[in-house]
Amino acid sequence: MSSLLSIGKSGLLAAQVGLSTTGNNITNAGVAGYSRQAAIQSDTATQDQGFGFVGSGTEVSAVRRYYDNFLAVQLRNAESSQASLDSYTKQISQVDNLLADPTAGLSPALQDFFNGVQDATSNPASAASRQAMLSTANSLVSRFQGLSARMTEIASGVNGQISSTVNEINSYARELASLNNTIAGLTTDGKAPNDLLDHRDQMLTELNKLVKTTVIPGDNNTLTVEFGTGQPLVVGNTAFQLATSTSPTDASRVTVGYQTASGAFSALPDSVLTGGQIGGLLEFRNGAMDRAQNSLGQVAAGLAVSFNAQHVLGQDQNGALGTAFFNPINAYVGVNSRNSPASTANVSAVVTDAGKLTASDYSVDFDGTNFNVTRLSDGQVTQINPFPQTVPQTIDGVDYTITGTPADKDNFLVRPTYNAAHDISVAITDRTKIALAAPIATAAPNANAGNAKISAGTVDKNYLTPGNALAAPVTLSYDKASNSLSGFPPTQDVTVTVNGVATVYPAGTPTVPYTDGAAISFGGINFNISGTPADLDTFTIGPNISGVGDSRNGALLAGLQTKNILDNGNATYQTTYAQMVNFVGNKAREAQITGSAADAAVDQATKQKESVSGVNLDEEAANLLRYQQAYQASGKVMQVASTLFDVLLNIR
Repeated sequence: MSSLLSIGKSGLLAAQVGLSTTGNNITNAGVAGYSRQAAIQSDTATQDQGFGFVGSGTEVSAVRRYYDNFLAVQLRNAESSQASLDSYTKQISQVDNLLADPTAGLSPALQDFFNGVQDATSNPASAASRQAMLSTANSLVSRFQGLSARMTEIASGVNGQISSTVNEINSYARELASLNNTIAGLTTDGKAPNDLLDHRDQMLTELNKLVKTTVIPGDNNTLTVEFGTGQPLVVGNTAFQLATSTSPTDASRVTVGYQTASGAFSALPDSVLTGGQIGGLLEFRNGAMDRAQNSLGQVAAGLAVSFNAQHVLGQDQNGALGTAFFNPINAYVGVNSRNSPASTANVSAVVTDAGKLTASDYSVDFDGTNFNVTRLSDGQVTQINPFPQTVPQTIDGVDYTITGTPADKDNFLVRPTYNAAHDISVAITDRTKIALAAPIATAAPNANAGNAKISAGTVDKNYLTPGNALAAPVTLSYDKASNSLSGFPPTQDVTVTVNGVATVYPAGTPTVPYTDGAAISFGGINFNISGTPADLDTFTIGPNISGVGDSRNGALLAGLQTKNILDNGNATYQTTYAQMVNFVGNKAREAQITGSAADAAVDQATKQKESVSGVNLDEEAANLLRYQQAYQASGKVMQVASTLFDVLLNIR
C-alpha cells in the first residue's frame, strides 16, 4: 500500500509542479523577454518484484526553459540595426528639413543678393541701389550664419545623446556583470535560474539597441560581452566602463573611450562603435552632418573668395581700386592636445582659391623632418616643401602657413570650410566703396581715319601686382607699313591671342603685329582691337577718371551667379548647394527605406523567436486541463490506496 501511496503522491507533486509552471507562463505571458518554461517529468527507479519490474512513480527532473540562442542573437542584431537606423533617421531628417525649406534655405537669399547686385549694376550712380546691395549682402550673411547655427545646435544635441547613451551602456554593463555573478552562484548540478537568465537576455536586448555587441558563453552560465572588433564590455563579474571626452583636436565634438580605474581616458576609434543608437549617431555625425556643414561652408567660402577676387578688380565711387567685399575666411585649425609641450609649432590656413576648395577636412602631421597634409576624404598626402617656409603653400585652395619649432608627431586638424558659414561677414559698410566700375578706360579718337574699334577692356589679378596699375594713359599707334602696334609699356610683356593661340612678346619689343580681333593683354589689362585701322591711328588705355556711372565690374560681379566657379570650375554656388541638399535628401530617404526593411526584419525575427520561446495562452490553457486531470487522477490513486489499507485493517 505504501508503494501505491508513494506512486500517487509522486504523481500529485509532479502535477502540482506542472500546474505551477503553467500558471507562471500564463501570468508572465506579457513580460518582455520571458521564455516559456515546462516541467520535464521522468519515471523513478523500478523495483524487481520477482515476476518483473514495477514502477515506483514519477519525478520532475527539470523545469526547462525554451530558448534558442541562434534566434535570440538574430533578433538582437536586427534590433540593433533598427535602433541605429531610427537614430540616424531622426537626426538627418532635421538637416533635410532645414536645408530643403524653400523659404528658410539658402537659395532664396543667394537669389536676392545677386538681384541686388544686378540692380546696383543697372543703377551704379544710385545711392539707394548701392545701399540695397549692402542690405541683401548682410541678409545673405545672416542666412549663412543662421543655417550654421542650427547645424551647430543639431551637432551639440548629438554630443549630448552620445554622452547619455554611454551612461546607459555603462548601467547595463554593471547590471550584466552583477547578474553574471548571481547566475554563476545559483547554477548547480546543471540547473540554472531560468528567470534570471531571461532577465539577463532582456538586458542584452536593450544593450544591443544602444550598441551592437557580441556575446560569448562562459563557465557556469556566465557571458562575455564585447563590441566592435573585440573590445570588452563585460567579462564575468567585471564591467568595463566607457566615458566621453572632448576630441583632442576639436572641442566641439565628443569622443568615446574607456575610463580606467585611475580616471584616465583612453579614446576608441568611432569605427568600433557600430549599431544601436550610438552607431547611428556617430554615422550621422561623421557622414551626413559633417558633409552638410562642410558643403555649406564651401559655398560660403567660395562666394566670399571669388566675389572678393572680382571686387578688388573694380573701382569704387571715390576712384580707388576695390577692396575685399567680404572678410577673409580663415580655416578652423585644431591643435592636438597631445602634442609635445616642447612644441611651438603653429599652423594657420586661409581660403584663397574658390575653384580648388574642397569640402574635406585635413590632417597636418610632423614626422620629425617634414610636415605632411593629408586630405581625409581620400587620403591624398601633400608635403609642405620647403620647411621652414618662405611663403605660404597653397593646397586645395587653402594657403598654409606653419611657424615655430615642431616636435615629432605634432598633429593639427584643419577644417577649411566647417566654420565658414558661421564666419562669413560683409567687410564693406560704406556704399561708395562698392567697386562697380572698371579701373581702366579705353578710347579710339574720332580723328582716327580707319574703322578699327577697341573694346572697353577688363583687368585681371595681375593688374594688382605692384607697378602694373596704370598711373597715366598708354597710347598705342598703328603703323600701316609694318601692320603693327607700338607704344606698349617697355617693362611689361605683351600677349596676343589669336584663335586660342597665345604669342608672348617680351618686354621692350618695339612693335607688335596687328591681327583683326586679336585679344591683347599686358600688365593684367585685357582688350581687343577689331576692324581696319588707318596709318597712325591711335588707341588709348588709361585710368578710369569718370567711373561714377560705369558698371562694367558690376556686370562681372553679377555674372558670378551663373559662372562655374566651385569644384574646379564645374559648379555654381546654387548647384553646389543643390547637390548638398540632394545628398542629404537622398540619405534621409535611403534611411527611411532601409528603416522599413529593418522593421520587417525585426518583426520576422521576433516571430521566429516567439515560436520557440513565446507563451501560447491556448496551449497553456490545455496544459492546465491536462495537469488538473493528472492531479485529480493521482489523488484518486492515493484515495484507492487509502481504501485498500482500510480494508486490510478491518479484516479479522
